Amino acid sequence: MHVHIFWDALSPAGLQMPVSRTISSILGVPTTVSENHVRMMGYNVARHQIDAAALLDSIQTYKHRHDIEGPVLLVVNQDLFKPGSDSVFGLARHHVGVAVVSAARLNNEYYNLRSNDDDLIDRLAKEGAHEVGHLLGLDHCENPECIMFRPDTLDELDRKKKVLCPVCAATFAGSGTTP
Repeated sequence: MHVHIFWDALSPAGLQMPVSRTISSILGVPTTVSENHVRMMGYNVARHQIDAAALLDSIQTYKHRHDIEGPVLLVVNQDLFKPGSDSVFGLARHHVGVAVVSAARLNNEYYNLRSNDDDLIDRLAKEGAHEVGHLLGLDHCENPECIMFRPDTLDELDRKKKVLCPVCAATFAGSGTTP
């Protein structure tokens, strides 16, 4: 079993491999990166954002039509929201094995800070590993340093470590999901 990472053409170029390797290292599962062919659905003109749930529907359809085994993570550059929320860094649908992560609010430029690829790689990998963790059966964690902690702010995401806490690691190992 491995994780398929689809990298959208509008996402930051040149970061695919470091993000993929870091997600693989955090969760101990192999990853592959390929160009995105999923149809980008759910754009809300009034909000200038993509409805993450609608995009998950599109990923789910693509995965089913192409008989893709294993979890699929789509990395996009467009800002995401879900109903009832102004924005989300990412979203997962565990029961069908699909997730999406957006670079939009993970980029320093969004906050009028100086561009830094290392910061963006770190954040995309943390958020990507978090969403893939859901696809592999993990729930949110109360430990603010665990990769499965749900951050509400960029500062909370930055404070997370690129590891599972002992409780989540034991849950993950006990699930039989690891390779």
